[in-house]
Amino acid sequence: MPATSQSHQPRRRRTYRLLATAAGIATVGALAAALPSSASAGESKSRPGGHAPSRYQDVQLLSFNDLHGNLEPPSGSSGRVTEHQADGTTKTIDAGGVEYLATHLREARKGNKYSVTAAGGDMVGASPLISGLFHDEPTIEALNKLDLDVTSVGNHEFDEGAKELARLQKGGCHPTAGCYTDEEFEGADFPYLAANVLNEKSGKPILKPYWVWKKKDVKVGFIGVTLEDTPGVVSAEGVKGLKFKDEVETINKYAKELQRQGVRSIVALIHEGGAPASASYNYDCDSPGAGDGISGPIVDIAKNITPQVDALVTGHTHAAYACTINDPSGKPRTVTSAASFGRLYTDTTLTYDRWTGDIARTAVKSANHVVTRTVPKATDMTELIAKWNTLAAPIGNRAIGHISADIPSTGTESPMGDLIADAQLAYGKQLDPETDLALMNPGGVRAGLTYAAKGSEGDGVVTYAEGFTVQPFSNTVNLQDFTGAQLIQILKEQVSGSNAAAPKILQPSTGLTYTLDLTKTGADRVVTDTIRLNGAAVDPAATYRVATNSFLAGGGDGITTLGQGTNDLVGTDDLTALEQYLTANSSATNPIAPPVTNRITIVQ
Repeated sequence: MPATSQSHQPRRRRTYRLLATAAGIATVGALAAALPSSASAGESKSRPGGHAPSRYQDVQLLSFNDLHGNLEPPSGSSGRVTEHQADGTTKTIDAGGVEYLATHLREARKGNKYSVTAAGGDMVGASPLISGLFHDEPTIEALNKLDLDVTSVGNHEFDEGAKELARLQKGGCHPTAGCYTDEEFEGADFPYLAANVLNEKSGKPILKPYWVWKKKDVKVGFIGVTLEDTPGVVSAEGVKGLKFKDEVETINKYAKELQRQGVRSIVALIHEGGAPASASYNYDCDSPGAGDGISGPIVDIAKNITPQVDALVTGHTHAAYACTINDPSGKPRTVTSAASFGRLYTDTTLTYDRWTGDIARTAVKSANHVVTRTVPKATDMTELIAKWNTLAAPIGNRAIGHISADIPSTGTESPMGDLIADAQLAYGKQLDPETDLALMNPGGVRAGLTYAAKGSEGDGVVTYAEGFTVQPFSNTVNLQDFTGAQLIQILKEQVSGSNAAAPKILQPSTGLTYTLDLTKTGADRVVTDTIRLNGAAVDPAATYRVATNSFLAGGGDGITTLGQGTNDLVGTDDLTALEQYLTANSSATNPIAPPVTNRITIVQ
């Protein structure tokens, strides 16, 4: 598909413009500096002898990332952010929900005639039931109402494959589920950018690689990429027929193309990120003594992207930061991320120089802002949520189990991860009584279960909607045979190779125990002689029947040995396995308790 440099034009006229009154939004940790010439951004300085507009024009860039279909306010820790206080303490703030996000964005745009809204990928995928049940059509509708102008793809945009992503872009009813309402799904008003995602046969990007925003004489180009390792974090079926190219190489290529077209102000939307030195969203990572501010993959990416790119909007790690990282010429460049689930948005001021067509980089200011729930709800979003909740309610409100306390999803070994692994082991034994153990990938545990009542469900009741939030991917439960030597290698691959820097610790079913020594490095962190199954040492020569989900069975998360099993048997989806386990092992009078996380002994 040829790239376009035309401004995005919606296919249909939007019939609303809600500007709800919001509380004043304070700018925190802005990165302010003087302009590189005698004229300031607000000063009128025309060309000699004329009455041209001011040389410098502030362009407001609003951005967010990793929404994951969270239309309703996220619950628990997923719906809170940490704020650093002036006295050195921190406090948590309830945040998120598109009813509030819409109000905040609309309030932020007031008085800014030059405003563009962009996103850093993972708008859909791993979504709560209100969106996921309908293949994320509700989220696309919400993003249209938010006046999103452009987004990059993220890895979760490929959960259902390239054809489904194309449908979300172009519209049309789902090929198997059909239409959910009387009106055919119209698709996204905004372009998805996939510059580094190529069709293997044609070698061309599957969607537009870039897009140019225009407002009168001001032009800003956007290049969108996802992480090169998308095949390592998405099921093999989801990326079938696709090739993912290097992020830096791709962005540099299209930056040159935009420059040739006369577009000199460029923003990269990158679905890859880093880890800030503080969990507080307003941490000033550029302050003296703050060190490097952020670490992780985005640092090397940022250091190598051409200086022609003026700012980076990032994502994937669900972290919050508004930092600068030097470009290859040694010049500071803004790099931002707005956490996840719509809890924050970033407001960046790009000062456009009409004489050069470029951004006055030293004048860029950026800060994250909380999507508080103390502002009025956007009524159009309330109506959208009510519409889809009405359709989802008969399925989502069905009780599937009872719990005696919160079952969290956090920690190297989490109670929720253990519970899912136990459910898959129990289901595996139904398929084949010889099943020995189950392993669950940590990234597939999207949330925990909360004991507190929600609506009218009653304390401790687990609904199908809550189960869907925990496991939204519709992976199948697969059985495979592995030798004991392969099983040992699988455990080592959690902490070595591509997982050496950021281990992906598999959640084990009951009966599998071992020690993880974090004082060591690489594969040595797994203490081999401590690996036990039901109290007996794992025999390298023996055969073990292992249950995993289909993502892991394809060698996902860089644990390639899991893709080498034999005697495959494919069962039902993983959520059904969890539902069956909860139903069989809990009741109102005998709720299931959170598993004790003692299967992995941590040495650190």
